[in-house]
Amino acid sequence: MMDGGTIEPRLNAAALRLAAARASVCNVIIGQTEVVDLTLAAILSGGHALLTGVPGLGKTRLVETLGIVLGLGMRRVQFTPDLMPSDILGSEVLDETPEGRKFRFIPGPVFTELLMADEINRASPRTQSALLQAMAEGAVAVAGENRKVPSPFHVLATQNPIEQEGTYPLPEAQLDRFLLDIRIDYPAAADERAMLLATTGVAQLRPSPVLSAETLLDAQYLVRAMPVGSKVVDGIMHLVRGARPETASWPGLKSQLAWGPGPRAAQALMLASRARALLDGRLAPSLDDIAALAAPALRHRMALNFSARAEGVDLDAIIARLAAAL
Repeated sequence: MMDGGTIEPRLNAAALRLAAARASVCNVIIGQTEVVDLTLAAILSGGHALLTGVPGLGKTRLVETLGIVLGLGMRRVQFTPDLMPSDILGSEVLDETPEGRKFRFIPGPVFTELLMADEINRASPRTQSALLQAMAEGAVAVAGENRKVPSPFHVLATQNPIEQEGTYPLPEAQLDRFLLDIRIDYPAAADERAMLLATTGVAQLRPSPVLSAETLLDAQYLVRAMPVGSKVVDGIMHLVRGARPETASWPGLKSQLAWGPGPRAAQALMLASRARALLDGRLAPSLDDIAALAAPALRHRMALNFSARAEGVDLDAIIARLAAAL
């Protein structure tokens, strides 16, 4: 563990590089600064992110831009109901060689540094679980052999919250593997106007590389080495435990929740709050970081029961009330 005098210059240098990376992304992805920050925080934390929004809001463009700016190899998979696990993981083929017939492994698109899983909820549960193994273990089992995916390895998955016909909702275990659930809304009028002018002319905005896989791994190490104050740790514990039925923050909440977030939610908040602080050029996270990350870190790790849903209770409103008490 590095002491404060050793880590501070490295944190400051990384913050400058990350500020340049964020600016490069925001030059292309207009009007979605919060989404860009949350996605960068998920990647800096070493995790995966779920991007939820209606079509046409720039989800694919965002992932492509991040791949270029971060200097990562990027592949995209369009998930469909007929997609098979081998289409993602790869398969073995039988080759004729001078020494005779031999099996050769052809890697699938999962063997990349940044994978875009487009409309992940359209694939069958069998295919979703194949991707889950790579996300959880950093390796996949093909033909009886474990094969490691590259490092860094990040999955940015998208899903459409409106069209649910012919979809397979992600099970809770797989949702929990996403560090953050990032909701993408329509841009503000001024941002949409700027986007319209910037994207329909002859000259198209192009991102420029800022980081590399090596510098990203170094930034991820610094995120984990960043000190965290006891007040922030206590705030994370209060927020996560207060969102569980057994230890609900107020009496009426217990009767509304089906289940609450587990320890992985606290881990996500701890890492993402450090990453958010580094993106802002700060040397330690604060309670404001926890409050800002509460909804993306918790909304996919807890659920309302039937009676609460029937009464129109809003989950994000519950999380906002929990965060306001920090």
